Amino acid sequence: MTLLHCSHEPEVAGLLYGGRWPLAAPQEVRAHVARCRRCSDLVLVTETLRRARVDSSETARLNSPGLLWWRAQLRRRNAAVERIGKPVLRAQFFALSLYVGAVVALVASQARHGMQWLTWLAELTQSRTFHLEVLWPAMATRPDWNSALVAPGVALLVLFSGVILYFATDRQ
Repeated sequence: MTLLHCSHEPEVAGLLYGGRWPLAAPQEVRAHVARCRRCSDLVLVTETLRRARVDSSETARLNSPGLLWWRAQLRRRNAAVERIGKPVLRAQFFALSLYVGAVVALVASQARHGMQWLTWLAELTQSRTFHLEVLWPAMATRPDWNSALVAPGVALLVLFSGVILYFATDRQ
């Protein structure tokens, strides 16, 4: 590094920083830069940094503020939907487990006390024919058949099935 000061350095720096190098530079200044090591280093470093800045500004294009705002709003909405969806999913699972429990309890109750399905199944395995027109009158003539309890139970099961199906497929 030379400690000597060049008298043309401020003029060359002014041309470089003003963006007028080398087109607007006088011929004698260009000839001086070709001879002087200090001025040629100044031109080399300044032009290299200018090219690097132009290259980096072309590669780093920023999106419009409206697009950035829209994406932020979308992320915030999706986070809110996910945060709200977790308890709803838990409630759906709880309702489904209650529904399955009620179905199991109804089937067990009807198997033991209502239509006596267990004895009917035992008789069915001994029978060689399996026709619905044979089975339906046999179930209807049982003395402990209580249609006043079975019909609302079946209606309730159908209603719960529809509600659970709605919640299981509702994905808004």
